[in-house]
Amino acid sequence: MKDYKELHVWQKAVGLVTETYKATRAFPDEEKFGLTAQARRAAASIPANIAEGWGRGTTKEYVQFLIVARGSLLELETHLIVSRNLGFLEPADLDSLNKNIHEVGRLLNSLIRSLRSRKSSPSP
Repeated sequence: MKDYKELHVWQKAVGLVTETYKATRAFPDEEKFGLTAQARRAAASIPANIAEGWGRGTTKEYVQFLIVARGSLLELETHLIVSRNLGFLEPADLDSLNKNIHEVGRLLNSLIRSLRSRKSSPSP
């Protein structure tokens, strides 16, 4: 693989960012700098950390950025649950987002496991 953009996990994560932005468009104006911004930042952080990790010099650093991406994924999930609880997000919309969150999480975990099993340290 010559580029991080070829990674299925990065592509799915970018799709999750798009879906998050669309879902948060309908949030109340008073949440513009609250849950809307928090959810969007967490979502955008996921593919950004995958990309940044790709560009690092070692597998160890790459794994660390993937772990940060996984943390952002869980942060996003939490913001979306709170948003649903406050009535800003319909349960069906949360279900759709959660399917994508779980898929990205599965892919991240798989990539982390794969990289940790490598014996060498060069960049991917």
